[in-house]
Amino acid sequence: MSEAKHPRGIAITLDNTSPGLQWPNILFLAALAIFAFNAIAILNTPVATNQREQWAHFDQQLLVTKQQIELSNIALSSIPDRITLSLAPPPPSWLDQKVKNGDTLSLIFKRAGYNDEDVHNVISQSADGASLGRIFPGQTIAFQTNDSNDLIGVKHIKSPLETVTYMYTDSGFESQVETRSPESRETWKTGVITSSLFLAGQEAGLSQNMILDLANIFGGVVDFALDPRRGDTMQLVYEELWVDGEKYSDGEIIAASFNNQGETFSAFRYTDANGNTNYYNEDGVSMRKTFLMAPLDFTRVSSDFNMRRMHPIYKITRPHRGTDYAAPTGTPVYAAGDGRVIQAGYNRTMGNFVVVQHSDQYVTKYLHLQKRMVDTRQHVSQSQVIGAVGSTGAATGPHLHYEFLVNGVHHNPRTIYKDLPKANVLPKNELANFRQAISRANMQLAALRSHNHLAMIDTAELNATPN
Repeated sequence: MSEAKHPRGIAITLDNTSPGLQWPNILFLAALAIFAFNAIAILNTPVATNQREQWAHFDQQLLVTKQQIELSNIALSSIPDRITLSLAPPPPSWLDQKVKNGDTLSLIFKRAGYNDEDVHNVISQSADGASLGRIFPGQTIAFQTNDSNDLIGVKHIKSPLETVTYMYTDSGFESQVETRSPESRETWKTGVITSSLFLAGQEAGLSQNMILDLANIFGGVVDFALDPRRGDTMQLVYEELWVDGEKYSDGEIIAASFNNQGETFSAFRYTDANGNTNYYNEDGVSMRKTFLMAPLDFTRVSSDFNMRRMHPIYKITRPHRGTDYAAPTGTPVYAAGDGRVIQAGYNRTMGNFVVVQHSDQYVTKYLHLQKRMVDTRQHVSQSQVIGAVGSTGAATGPHLHYEFLVNGVHHNPRTIYKDLPKANVLPKNELANFRQAISRANMQLAALRSHNHLAMIDTAELNATPN
């Protein structure tokens, strides 16, 4: 008897001493069947003109069959009489523990039946042990034990894309990091504004993050707090990331367009010759302007720039040198452009405030904040969160008071953008590559705009049809 191990853990046992049906006997029966089949085939053929030729052919088939039996006996004489298969025992299973709010690694190990010494061994002995200490709700910690109930494996499933496995070896626990790449699928959405971009995006099936990304792309040309009107449309082509046949997350916006009061703005994602990725309009002009049109999103303007406004608290006519954006308390406030914080503090009139210097000419002010998130002399970048909407100081309700100064003189933040520095433009020698790269996305946006237009016509005709 001999035994061989299959790579997958199957043990193959060869036994040529056991009684039973022998291989040569099986082969003889098979050859005899072949002979019988050939004989029947010959006897069923039309009668030959020469009966002697027919029997000669029959004798030849008999000789071939005899040779096949002899060759089979020689070639298979070394094959054992019986083959038996036995499966190796399955590997130990994993016991999963979901990370809950308030969980610590020690608590999870204890819940699975292990102690702090086990925690210390895994963390201290493996190269990626420190990573195991950074756990978040929703992740999975799995445990594997041997027959003696000793801990031999820990698996930290961080996400569907990353897993770290810690296995016990003769030298202690060793770690292995496994990463996966999601499948990217291109998709598209269209929407019609009925009240706000946010609601239109939700109705179109966009996630909150995707709506915010869309607003950030057009934040230099559209003030989404005031500009959108009923009937404005949006179209976008973007990526979705899929893992194991299920959507994992949104990817990047490939191209998008927004029609605001009859004017269409388009943006295309493009990586230039230097490897920098940004969004540009169809002429290669960057969508990232020097300043945002509005320092926060999806709110309504409660009080515009007015040099003769009646102050709601002091009841006197005094200039309103900025724009008030009414928004819920805690709404993030963004820096309108790159700059340096020259003041961040509190007084009875302005409440919590932040003042940002942008180059030598421009200053922006943000008043009545619930809290400040930057300090004096700190550098900030465009769209960085610098505070949250509140009602501190002389305010009748939660809102952001936003001011824009040029060379120390107040200007209407809603109109000053026309006089601001122009955005960056792709170099002329790169425009041909850019236009070729965006040609397909440009046609997709045109088709989506046409789809939106036809749908709106159908809706208008339906509403106009008498009952």
